[in-house]
Amino acid sequence: METKSNKIIHVGLLAFGMSGRIFHAPFLTLAHGFNLRAVTERNEKKAKLYYPDIISYNNIDELLDDDNIELVVINTPNNLHYEHSKLALQKHKHILVEKPFTATAAQAKELFELADQMGRQIFFYQNRRWDSDFISVKKIIDGKQLGKLVEVHFRFDRYRNSISPKAFKENPIEASGLLYDLGPHLLDQVISLFGKPLSHYKVLGKNREGTLVDDYFFIHLNYENDLNVFLTANMLVASPQAAFVLHGTKGSFIKQRADVQEEQLVAEIKPAAAEYGIENKDKAGLLSIVTEAGMVKNQLITAEKGNYQPLFDAVYQAIIHKRPYPISRKDIIVQLEILEGE
Repeated sequence: METKSNKIIHVGLLAFGMSGRIFHAPFLTLAHGFNLRAVTERNEKKAKLYYPDIISYNNIDELLDDDNIELVVINTPNNLHYEHSKLALQKHKHILVEKPFTATAAQAKELFELADQMGRQIFFYQNRRWDSDFISVKKIIDGKQLGKLVEVHFRFDRYRNSISPKAFKENPIEASGLLYDLGPHLLDQVISLFGKPLSHYKVLGKNREGTLVDDYFFIHLNYENDLNVFLTANMLVASPQAAFVLHGTKGSFIKQRADVQEEQLVAEIKPAAAEYGIENKDKAGLLSIVTEAGMVKNQLITAEKGNYQPLFDAVYQAIIHKRPYPISRKDIIVQLEILEGE
């Protein structure tokens, strides 16, 4: 007899590209309570090479018409998130939606209203809250080791001077460009720590030859108590800077971007492996605390293990036991208003 404690949620993936194969399928197949039932594959049928029992539908409508599927992962291109989320909700599915959730706050609010009408839940795939490097930052902040925070910098650097063949990222359409690609990661991390800012402004840049969309952004967020937070992403950084720099009245913390999960998942290292999520020791964060005598005491902080699995566990608990999901609707609206704003 099936009870709440052993109920299985059947899941459908809207795509089996990198995100479906790397960021969703390994966790859904290992997590308690999920069955990865089906995927949409319009062209090449690759899912069965990894999951022999999976159903491969030819299009999204076929998958959404599968009455056994209760949860749908919306991992299609950014500009289609709103459309596909709406279709899935209308088919009475719960949805887990990759970033950015939608292009606008108005679209998000419309989907929230529809989900409530249908009695379905919306979950936001903001996996970077479970990165090992960010977990270190959060622990330092929560422990108040730096005293009153004064200045915080988060950045995401890459070097990709060519134009991606992925049209939804490179053409000036809804939710394209670097701002909507990496902005949701950085903004969600900051919002999870500090909430909604008092004010913000941003700068966008187009630096790659032939680019039609932004490949650089800078966002300044102003918070109460004179805390200033600066977010930067740049696709033309050959020597990445520290990803997290925090300064407070008692000291500083500097941490490189060091989470290894994506790299390991691409190499087909499973989340259950002992080495999974453990970053290299030479990427330890540097905590510098000023003593009462005015001396600087340095300490290397080894990160805790990163693991995206708790996100999927939280989805299960929210559907089965109605427990609050850690990424709230309010968080997403704040994020989208900043992405849309000046």
